[in-house]
Amino acid sequence: MGGAHGRDRTRRHMIYACFGLGDLPGYRDVPLRRWAHMLGYGGHFSTRSRRYSVTLDALRRVRADHRAEEVRRALGLPEGAEEREKVVVQRWRYGGSGHRHGELTRQRIAAARPIAREREQLGPG
Repeated sequence: MGGAHGRDRTRRHMIYACFGLGDLPGYRDVPLRRWAHMLGYGGHFSTRSRRYSVTLDALRRVRADHRAEEVRRALGLPEGAEEREKVVVQRWRYGGSGHRHGELTRQRIAAARPIAREREQLGPG
């Protein structure tokens, strides 16, 4: 048995299994019953279609533009400031890997000092 009917049957069995497991003491803290209905849903929580409604990309773009405008106003920049030519300079160079000699030890000592001070203030315990 294949096709849509087979998938519907499988989904139905998974939903019933979630409800059955939700009754068992070992699974009561797991929200199986609350989320069982999602097993039958094959889509996305919002549309990704380019022909229908608003796409996620368009929503992100509008949100970013709005946030940029808020920041521009907060900084007192003139309108159209974002339309000026932008120059981005990026230079990367390899700086090494891992900790330099003794760096990790210094970090551990620095992290331990406040703990030691606190213990001294509390006294013997």
